[in-house]
Parts: sequence; structure tokens; C-alpha cells
Amino acid sequence: MSSIHPNICRLCTAFCPLLVEVEDGTPIKVSGDPSNELFHGYTCPKGRALAEQHSSRGRLLHSLKRDADGTRNRIAPEQAMDEIAAQITAIVEQHGPRSVAMYFGTGTLPYPATMPAARSWLRGIGSPMFFTPGAIDQPGKSIAMALHGGWQAGEQTFEESDTFLLVGMNPVITKCHGLLGQNPGRKIKEANARGMQMIVIDPRRTETAERAALHLRPRPGEDPTLLAAIVRTIIEEQLYDTKFVAENAEGLDQLAEAVRSYSPDYAAQRSGVPAEDIVKAAHIFAEAERGCALAGTGPSFATRGTITEYLCMALNTLCGRWAKAGDQAPRPNVMLPAHNPRAQPIPPFPGWGYGEKMRGRDLAMSAAGMPTAGLTDEILYEGEGRVRVLINVGANPMMSFPDQKRTRAALDKLDLHIAIDNELSATSELADYIIAPMLSFETPGMSHTVEALKYFGFGLGTPRPWAQYAPRIAQPPEGSDVIEDWHFFLGLAQRMNIDMKIMTSFRSGSHTEGAPLFLEIDHADPPTTEDILADMCRSSRVPLDEVKSHPNGKLYDEIDLRVLPREDGNEDRLQLGADYIVEELAKIRAEDYEAERRDGEYPFLLTSRRVNNFLNSIGRTSDMLNRGKGYNPLYVHPDDLAELGVASGDSIALRSSRDTVPAVVEADATMKRGVVAMSQAFGGQPDEDHRYLELGTNTNRLMAADEDHDPITGIPRMGAIPVAIAALEAGVQPV
Repeated sequence: MSSIHPNICRLCTAFCPLLVEVEDGTPIKVSGDPSNELFHGYTCPKGRALAEQHSSRGRLLHSLKRDADGTRNRIAPEQAMDEIAAQITAIVEQHGPRSVAMYFGTGTLPYPATMPAARSWLRGIGSPMFFTPGAIDQPGKSIAMALHGGWQAGEQTFEESDTFLLVGMNPVITKCHGLLGQNPGRKIKEANARGMQMIVIDPRRTETAERAALHLRPRPGEDPTLLAAIVRTIIEEQLYDTKFVAENAEGLDQLAEAVRSYSPDYAAQRSGVPAEDIVKAAHIFAEAERGCALAGTGPSFATRGTITEYLCMALNTLCGRWAKAGDQAPRPNVMLPAHNPRAQPIPPFPGWGYGEKMRGRDLAMSAAGMPTAGLTDEILYEGEGRVRVLINVGANPMMSFPDQKRTRAALDKLDLHIAIDNELSATSELADYIIAPMLSFETPGMSHTVEALKYFGFGLGTPRPWAQYAPRIAQPPEGSDVIEDWHFFLGLAQRMNIDMKIMTSFRSGSHTEGAPLFLEIDHADPPTTEDILADMCRSSRVPLDEVKSHPNGKLYDEIDLRVLPREDGNEDRLQLGADYIVEELAKIRAEDYEAERRDGEYPFLLTSRRVNNFLNSIGRTSDMLNRGKGYNPLYVHPDDLAELGVASGDSIALRSSRDTVPAVVEADATMKRGVVAMSQAFGGQPDEDHRYLELGTNTNRLMAADEDHDPITGIPRMGAIPVAIAALEAGVQPV
């Protein structure tokens, strides 16, 4: 007999509430929870496919070890930990702790205990080599905040705004941007009904752009040009909030001078957006009472993520688009410690160049973390100090890292490669050991995770005080020996005699002020996952037991937290004219941007595209989600296809200066002429091109990791890639 259990989808940072039907310990159906006041029953196809994930034929139910001949055989997790601990100990003794690195992917979101446990173990062996997607997917958010400074009270929320400017964002599909993460389609519809003037900057007429009052369609990679022209218009026409800027910012003159040459006419010529639309966007944004400018992943991929994010923050500061004293505080802490924010700046702080130095390209730690784009360099580096051990946790670098062939060469060079993965992915199939984990319904979770995202960049986190705890509601399949992710690191620590102190929380709700709190692990009597989650909430504003008493989650609107006035004597200022940004604007302005366009060898620009059924490489193997189509089409405007003499559904070769990959084209009238788009994280190994109809196309093959990279993060050009469409060679025809 089946029963219905409330829970949370933890695939992305929206964390949609769910109702899960469970029969004999197995999830059989997932739907949205209509009782929830914030999401109103919404969930996306990926969330509704979670039951299938638990019983998928491709799910790993046992850990695996790859033998010398390449075959994989079942291994008990305890034995795997014995062997791995012994090998890592020997490698560290010979080559030092820096030889061990760890990469955490988005697949770790469901498991709040895993990252703190993993970091504790890594600190225990003395390695600083901890990498995350935060340094390769929108690291400009954190770095721009370091340059500009933050605002303690946060942004003005979408529900209270009469304009919003979205740069390269399509929340109707992506769902996971904080201020628009909860049922975004409904939110936008309600906003339009009350008269919101939403502005969308995107080359494609996206599902979100269709709902906008103004849609600007620039040439990919020209977001800074367009934003600089909007900033110039606002400054020169004195549309900005003079009082707010005078009281809270400095550097206005430097910013004004830096954007002076970015006239609407120049930006129009360069970006392809009519000058009158640029001026109109400036007036809509500046003349509104409340609003916010936010940027997404796409603009970050064109190597200019930091300046794009910075100019968005500058627009918010120029127009006073931060929460004011007396406003209801956005994103108030519920499961985090109580914090009463003030209407005052968080001053700029060092953005990069500190901490561990990388061996190549003069990269180092930044506000976004260790430079993930340099991890393959560290493995391929010849000489003492190179990375010899890599632990991939919920990650698939073969699908997500730029320059796939270079990534493969790096993974092949490792002395020891461990993957924690629930299926045999393109990365885990190369690993020496694969640890099979429990899945989300088999472990507890809570909204604490998404609540904490606000500390990683503006615009993230839950705008209203919502909280939910998700207990275990399912059992691992009978006969399996899957383990909880964090138990792997506990097991290594026990075998290597490493003391574990897991950082679980802060003493206050401000991460810039509160000292961290740690949970010391007793190896003889380790805590349960539930114990760790409880410790994470030991200082929470709302006690965990109270949150648990509302199994469907609760919107704590009774927390009527108001923004406090600026503290007496506080003289902190936001920085509008950071030297680095001024220099970047000058470099961009000096570019011969027409030279690339005169090069007829690569007439198209390739951009990334999110689709509703997949999150990066997650969901590709699901029958419910892929619907029998395993490939990711190359979306092309019908008129471009006609000029090429190619029909929708044809197979073609997609070529960049780095490599050539096979693909299937699909006509899409929402595309801008001369721009093509494809979803990332598809494909197989570099020698599996003939399987493109089954596995899709890996766009990272077209990126050069060692060319045209961001000097701070090392990210190469991952978007706005010049490409050509040609005939498919016989050698890669599908078999």
C-alpha cells in the first residue's frame, strides 16, 4: 500500500516542495505540493522524474573498482575505503598533501552534510586543493561584489519591484536564480499584471524575453558594451539617485569617465541593438521606483563575467536599488542564525590573488574559490607538486570542464581517481573507484542549503522566509550497499587517523561577523546525518523542531524583519569606479571588434542554452526526460539554415578553431541571425563521435582551455565561440 510524503526537490537551488508517493519503501510518483504558499504546487519535469532516478536501470547499487585490465568489479564500500585510504596515505607521504584535490559538483546539493565533512577531511590531510563550480559558473558574482562591495540589507525583491533587468537569464526555464527561483512563470505573469516593465538582454527570444516589456538582442559577448551604454545614459542624463549615491558610494566620476566613450550609437553599432532601445532601457530602469539588475550564466561564459556582474551592481547602486531602512528585509534567515541587516554597504574587499597559488597562468584563490579552470593544468603539470589524486563528488568534469580532450588527458594521468556517483557517467567510467551513494529521498535534507546561497553573490537565496525539513522517506533498493556521501570521508578519516571538525554554522547570521561553529566527530561514536543537520541549525532563528513540525514547509511571514538604519559612525562606501573595471572598460573599447566579424571562416557565434528537462548532465539518461532523444540539437535560425542549404534534422559538423564535433541542427525562429545555441554537458568520450545521436554533442570540445582566458579565474571562452557549420565527414557517421 502506498503513502504520500512531503519532501523537497534538491536538484537545483529552487528547492521546490514535493509530494512523493512511496510504496514498500520505493518512490513511485512525484508531484508538486499545492499546499505550499511560495511555490503554489509548481515543480519542473526534472523534479517529477526523481522517482525514476531511484529505480533507474542505470543506477549504481554497488561501489565499483576498475582493475588493471580496465574491467570494473563490485567492491564493498568498506574495502574500497580501506584501499583508498592506504593509497592516499602513501601518495601524500611521497608527494605532499597538495597532490590530493577534490572537485564538488552540483550533484551534491541534496546532501548538506557532505561538503563540510569533505572539507574537514581535506583540511585534515593539509591540502588546499578544493574546487567547486562556483569558480567556473558565474565566479564574476563573487568577484564583482569584492570590487564593488555588497549591501548588507540585500536587493529589492521581484515582488515589490516595478522593473527588473535580466542579462542572459531565462528563469522560466532555469528556475534556480534566487529572486525568481520559486514558480518563476507565475511570478512574472503576476508582475506583468501589476504593470512591471521587465527588460531582458539576450540574443535569443527566450521564454522569459517573450514576457518582457523590452527585449534587447545583442551580439553574444557584448553585454558589457550594452550595460556601459545604459550606465552612461543614466549618468549623463542625471537619471540616477543623487542622494543615495552621495551617501553610500564613491567613484562616480571614475565610472562616468570610463563609460563616456560608450555612446548609445557606438553600443548599437557594436552590439546590434538599436540606440533608441538602449536609451529606452536606461529610462525604464532608472525612472522606476524599485527594481534590480541581475545577470546569468551565459554572459559569464564570454570571459567577461566579472565586468558584466559589476555593471549590474553599479546600475543598482546608481539607482538606489538596494533595500532601504524600514523596508521588509529580503531573504531573512530562518534556518540560519538570526541577523538584523542594516541599510549600509559591506565595503569592498580583496577579490583575488591570495591563498594557494596555482602552478600555471599566475592563477590563485579568488572570492569565488580556487580557480577550477586551472585544475587540469595542475594535473598535467610536470614536476613536484602536481595533483595526482582527484576525488569527484557529484561531478562530471568530462561533460562540464572546457576543452574536453585536455580534461581527458588530465584524468588519464592521475595516479588515483575516485568518483562518488549514482551512475556510470563519462567521468566516473574513467575512475579507479566509484562509490555508489544514496539518493535524495533516502537521506534527510533541508532548505538551509538554498538559504545560505545569498552569501555567494547578490540575487541568490530565497526572497521570503520559507523553511522546510525533508526526512528520509525511502529505503535503498534491496540488496544494494549504497552509502551516504559524507560517510565516505568519515571512513577515510577513521582509517587515516584524521581528527574531523565539521564546520556547521556561524555564531551570528552575518557570515562577515560571526565566528564559525564546529562539530567535533567522535570516530568511536560518529553522529548520524540527522545529528549533523541539527547541529547546522543549533543557532537558527527558528528552531529546527519548529520547522520539522510543518512537514510541508512553512512561509514564516510572521518574521516581520525590517531593515535597520545605517549604524551611527559608519562611513563605508560602495565602489562605482574600481580600477580593474575602469581598465577592463578601456580594453574592451580599444578592441578591433570588427576584425573578427570580417573573418568569414567562422560566421556564427555559439552560445549555451538551458532546456527544461536537463540540468547540466543530470537527467540525460532518464527515459522520462530524454523521451527517446539522447542528443542536444544545434539551434539555428531557419533563414541561416536556408542560406547554408541545410534542413532541420540534418547532421552537420560544427567546427571551431579548436576542434570539430558532429551535431544535429534544429530550426528555431527565436534565434538571432548569426547566432547558434546548444545545451552543454552532453556527449561521450572524445573517441565516441559516432555515437552523437545517442549521447549528443560535447560543446566543450570547441573550447581552448589555454587561450583567451579570464586573467582572474582562468576561464576560457566558453560562450560566444566563433564556429562554422560544414558537411559531416564519413568517419563520424552514426553506427
